Amino acid sequence: MLASIAHSVPPRSYGPWEQVASTLAEGLVARGHDVTLFATADSTTSARLHAEAPAGYEEESDVDAKVYEALHIAAAFERADEFDVISNQFDFLPLVFSRLVRTPVVTTIHGFSSERIVPVYRAYDDVAHYVSISDSDRHPSLSYAATIHHGIELDRFTVGPGDGGYLLFLGRIHPDKGTATAIDVARRAGRPLVIAGVVHDEDYFRREVQPHVDGSAVSYVGPVGPAERDRLLGGAAALLHLIDFDEPFGLSVVESLATGTPVVATPRGSMPELLSDGVTGFLVHGVAEAVRAVERVGELDRATCRREAETRFSAERMVVDYERLFAEITRPVE
Repeated sequence: MLASIAHSVPPRSYGPWEQVASTLAEGLVARGHDVTLFATADSTTSARLHAEAPAGYEEESDVDAKVYEALHIAAAFERADEFDVISNQFDFLPLVFSRLVRTPVVTTIHGFSSERIVPVYRAYDDVAHYVSISDSDRHPSLSYAATIHHGIELDRFTVGPGDGGYLLFLGRIHPDKGTATAIDVARRAGRPLVIAGVVHDEDYFRREVQPHVDGSAVSYVGPVGPAERDRLLGGAAALLHLIDFDEPFGLSVVESLATGTPVVATPRGSMPELLSDGVTGFLVHGVAEAVRAVERVGELDRATCRREAETRFSAERMVVDYERLFAEITRPVE
């Protein structure tokens, strides 16, 4: 299992790729598989840990990303003959090693940061086994072995009453994620907004978010760990996920459902795959529709939201899907 080394595995707060790698590794170990996790030295896992980087380069400034990514990837491929399959949860860079080993490489594409990286995926399309994390994120020029939605450890999330009286924004603070739009919607709906997440665009935060933070109408609580995420999600009337890009997945969306909290989202990217409009949330176009949706969230059944998470987005379902794919790829050709 080749994880990203931007953060530890699992991440202490933000780190969706690292969280997926952790959930998958732990699930495979629990099902009796011998798993080696390539991650940072401060990672925690029941798998065998191989570490080159002492910590995540987003967390420790003296960890050089290029240096340790090179060592990290090389270490996994130098040991390739020890493994039946390499699960690449890293990104496109490990693909350049894939023709040099006999071990099949299954690459989960967590999204395309830019069209400029697609040529790398295309160059290895004939030998790679690509997994999309939503049907909406499939690139038309690539071949895919499967679509596997992310799963979460449901026992880390409890169904909350949603009686905190606030709306919640949970995610990285960036124009793509619609933080300022969430502030506008909450203001128009007359609801307090709690913002939780790491700042990914400092200028945007200072210009569009910080001036509204007063600790009452708008509160900013920073990045939050698992226990605080559960508490904030469970107490919220709704999660506002008013994205302005085609998001390949959205872990915070399914985490919200796991706590019984409906989601008001823009119908871009994977959102129509993850949410059932009028059942587990509302898919809205524009601020006015979002405000009307906020007024209606009390009509939605929180137990139904939780059941949807249990049925479609459990860690167990994700692990079984990958297990099935790995078995298919490694099956001897008759």
